[in-house]
Amino acid sequence: MQTNTFKRTLVALAIVAAFGAGAVVTERTATIAHAGAATTSVPVAAPETAALPDFSALVAKQGPAVVRITVTQDHEKVASRGFPGMPDLDQLPPWFRNLPMPQPPSEGPSRGMGSGFIVSPDGVILTNAHVVDGADEVMVKLLDKREFKAKVLGVDKTTDIAVIKIDAKDLPVVRIGNPETTRVGEWVVAIGAPYGLENTVTSGIVSAKSRSLPGDAAVPFIQTDAAVNPGNSGGPLFNLKGEVIGVNSQIFSRSGGFQGLAFAIPIDVAMNVKDQLQQHGKVSHGRLGVSIQEVNQSLAETFGLPKPGGALVGTVMKDGPAAKAGIEPGDVIVKFDGKEIAQSSDLPPLVASVKPGSTVPIEVWRNGKAKELKATVGELTDNVRVASAKAEAGQGKLGVAVRPLSPEEKKAADVASGVVVEDVAGAAAHAGVRPGDVIVAVNNVPVTSPEQLKELIGKAGKTVALLVQREDARIFIPVPLG
Repeated sequence: MQTNTFKRTLVALAIVAAFGAGAVVTERTATIAHAGAATTSVPVAAPETAALPDFSALVAKQGPAVVRITVTQDHEKVASRGFPGMPDLDQLPPWFRNLPMPQPPSEGPSRGMGSGFIVSPDGVILTNAHVVDGADEVMVKLLDKREFKAKVLGVDKTTDIAVIKIDAKDLPVVRIGNPETTRVGEWVVAIGAPYGLENTVTSGIVSAKSRSLPGDAAVPFIQTDAAVNPGNSGGPLFNLKGEVIGVNSQIFSRSGGFQGLAFAIPIDVAMNVKDQLQQHGKVSHGRLGVSIQEVNQSLAETFGLPKPGGALVGTVMKDGPAAKAGIEPGDVIVKFDGKEIAQSSDLPPLVASVKPGSTVPIEVWRNGKAKELKATVGELTDNVRVASAKAEAGQGKLGVAVRPLSPEEKKAADVASGVVVEDVAGAAAHAGVRPGDVIVAVNNVPVTSPEQLKELIGKAGKTVALLVQREDARIFIPVPLG
């Protein structure tokens, strides 16, 4: 019994000591006692604590401007198209998708749901193009339970933005922010109607900015880990100031549901589309007329660039804006309209944002030095295609069996010279060269025969840049030779 009492006394003393020490630490001092020594006080910095943000005031103020959108569409139309606004499945990887709208099976008209937000008191609403495109009827439900039939003022499939309007007055509106000042790591809040659950609030942080997704090169997406799901399409993404910085549009998912990767269209892009649709009834995007690809370390060394960066031009469309400006295959676009191109995905959104007919300066890297050009931007009819080429380490010679092009093949491929790859192995195979590719140039030197190709490879350094014609596109493939 005495032993148990002694143990309880020790525990009680330990608890008292712990609470006492805690009290002392909060006063920025710590008491240290030693047997046979005097007690001394040592200054200790108080631990910093960061409280998690409280979103309740933001939601209470901005939530009433977020709406649920319900669309009705002929069931056969939906069945033939898949989800509204979705690209063809063979155009995108299966894990990059527009946020679809929940659509229960039905033999009659199909109903889908999305989200949107009010940008003017007279009922102008922004949402995704894939939410309302092709709909027979669009209904909008407000937070106060009122419902209105909406008119679609216009859609822009290039940016996936649509503008709709309801007949109402004195409506609550969102505040528009500036995505340019948004920093990676900032808290963000998404409000929408996932699976039809109205005014659902989720939060996260900005994971990255200026993301380029397959099939959507004209939009520099904001990436976030705020949970968004089917039905969140067209809903707003807020910063902590209660300002809209993006329109939730796509997710990365292998399951169809949220997996921590969501993408929003920057609000400045969306507002520009809104203004054009309201003023002109259509949206114009700039076009340069090139196919481009990323510049990796191997290509940077081949072209004499100080570091990887810029957009490498593979194909220049005949009589297009780039061709008229003097841009050539093999040029690396390092600046467009005064803005640095850090990676190839930076270029398409910049070009698309320029008003067609505008003349802009372009800086290219050619033959080891910078060159200034000026281009009059055309009007985009299709998205700029971004080619890609991955190079893997390889050893030895090029490893291709080639033959000259026949006159018919030259005409079909629209090339003046080149050689056809009949078989490939070794370094070229590892780098991604395929049978059927037409090797047009080596390190920007046109290839006219198999003998000349062998000679050029023999004189090359550790890496060669092959300009390859593949179907209707040209890409540069860096091949390490060892």
